[in-house]
Amino acid sequence: MRTQVGIIGAGPAGLLLSHMLHLFGIDSVIIESRTREAIEATIRAGVLEQSTVDLMTEIGAGERMEREGFVHHGFELRFAGRSHRINLHDLANGRVITVYAQHEVLKDLIALRLRTGAEIHFEARATGLVDITSDRPKIRFITKNGEARELDCDFIAGCDGGYGISRGSVPESHVRKDYFRVYPFGWFGILAKAPPSADELIYAHHDRGFALISTRSPDVQRMYFQCDPSESVDNWSDDRIWNELQARTVGNGFQLKQGPIFQKGIIPLRSFVCEPMQHGRLFLAGDAAHSVPPTGAKGLNLAAADVHVLARALSSHYATGSTDPLGDYSRTALRRVWRAQHFSWWMTSMLHRFHDGSEFDLRRQLAELDLVTTSRAAATTIAESYVGMPLT
Repeated sequence: MRTQVGIIGAGPAGLLLSHMLHLFGIDSVIIESRTREAIEATIRAGVLEQSTVDLMTEIGAGERMEREGFVHHGFELRFAGRSHRINLHDLANGRVITVYAQHEVLKDLIALRLRTGAEIHFEARATGLVDITSDRPKIRFITKNGEARELDCDFIAGCDGGYGISRGSVPESHVRKDYFRVYPFGWFGILAKAPPSADELIYAHHDRGFALISTRSPDVQRMYFQCDPSESVDNWSDDRIWNELQARTVGNGFQLKQGPIFQKGIIPLRSFVCEPMQHGRLFLAGDAAHSVPPTGAKGLNLAAADVHVLARALSSHYATGSTDPLGDYSRTALRRVWRAQHFSWWMTSMLHRFHDGSEFDLRRQLAELDLVTTSRAAATTIAESYVGMPLT
């Protein structure tokens, strides 16, 4: 088998990269360990930055998103029993966010790639990357029928997340350095059949811990509250969950609209960055290179930003023969990654209760929240970071 760019992983990064390369006239093959059905059935929230929405629209993948996504011009910060709105549209020069679930993005991208002739090997397990520092790297994989295959490439894009083989193919000893932080809490997440409780997302700071109220669809809502990451979902009845969420979002007469809960799960919070994001002819993108706590809503958006840089660098190489843009990929992508890491850490540390926090820390958090909701300069900082930087 032979292609120009071999892509490991059919997540947001791999699918976006494959289609952008297609538009540039560059061939690619995707190796994906899961079934199409499994990918499309994994329910995950999605807050899309303005730049991600613009990119989806530009490449022809935005029709359903524009029709079904929820455009939000702001969000609420709720603390000390009061609600304060961050007006994204006003503070970020007309830029907004769109709430559209990640698995819906994946459905759109898979359908688009298959419609435009993509070669995607579902249920194919990548087993090794060979000769990645040469000009003919290879991906070894096992097909869903158990056949051992080898894919010759000009370049390899590792878009297979934190548990794939791509990151581990970059030598740790003298090439790769990993930066890692684990937070002492997780998010207890639910999906409930209920009407929206608010027109926009609510980020709530409370003595009992953080809570987030968001929308999945007109009749399905996604909500989270801070919890011990070692907690068991079996300890939480529906009544207990609703009582906890109501307590953490109370104020100004606000009342959550309740309904049957049909999904529960606990998400650990961690930050991770791998440097560099390239080695030889292997380039890492998305969760294979970095992860962020979900507080800043940056995960999928960083993946889109990575492949935007990588696709253009590959296009430049094939058009001119220059390797300069490819050589700059890691440095260019990491600048945005670390800014997103800072914003995600800032939002997380400002809104969550830390188990070793003192009364001083609580008062400091409240003062910080007061600052970002009363100072236009501080509110602009949070708004511009939330809607994301342009993809330039």
